[in-house]
Amino acid sequence: MTVNFQYVGVDVSETLSAFTKEKLEKLFNRYEFLISASVHFKLDEKNYKDGKICNIELSLPGPRIFATSNERNFEVSVRETISDLERQLKKRKEVYKTH
Repeated sequence: MTVNFQYVGVDVSETLSAFTKEKLEKLFNRYEFLISASVHFKLDEKNYKDGKICNIELSLPGPRIFATSNERNFEVSVRETISDLERQLKKRKEVYKTH
């Protein structure tokens, strides 16, 4: 499992990276066809209240899967983004099943 982190306008946080990696590990264990993940954390300067943005892009066979969320803190944003990714992965897994 390869996870690349990028912090745009945000201080690097080891605890946030560990939290995100732990959540992604569950996805990688459930969906064996995943190759890697790219995670971007950034702040929205225009929205100070809910301006914590998390973008996650998953590499897998076929088109990549992308999700983003904008919440009041990064942990909630990570959970929302991974929830969206899991929904997309369930749909993708149906395509891989043999009939």
